[in-house]
Amino acid sequence: MLAHPAHFLSQGFGSGLSPVMPGTAGTLFAWLSFTVLSVRWPQLFTPVNWGIIIVVGYFLGVWACEITGKNLGIADHGSMVWDEIIAFWLVLLFITPAPFITQCWAFIAFRFFDMVKPPPIAYFDRKLKGGFGVMFDDIVAAFFALLIFALWRNW
Repeated sequence: MLAHPAHFLSQGFGSGLSPVMPGTAGTLFAWLSFTVLSVRWPQLFTPVNWGIIIVVGYFLGVWACEITGKNLGIADHGSMVWDEIIAFWLVLLFITPAPFITQCWAFIAFRFFDMVKPPPIAYFDRKLKGGFGVMFDDIVAAFFALLIFALWRNW
């Protein structure tokens, strides 16, 4: 993880090295970091700044996941969780402020779409390769989690 800055980033600052369900560990890291940063420094971690962080983080993730995937010999290695982090930050950006239970449901919805990969997520997961592919399918999973919330809130 410390051999290259891309590994440190793509492996979620170490959260992706969890021996059990690294993607879930990365998503939990995303949730914790979003909450702590937003509460501790609300004047800095505003919705606009989170949007900028997510966009920049996405493109950094494409670069980092490309390098890490090549170095590990597996394009979408399980320890690479930056894609989950960026995607779940996106979910949290659109649903917060929200009660803890709502955030729990957002976590469950996002993990469902990320793990099960229903169409079209599975299509993008199969067809798009490299760092872009690693990052993009999780953004689509985030979109579907947000779509569920939009439908639920308007029901």
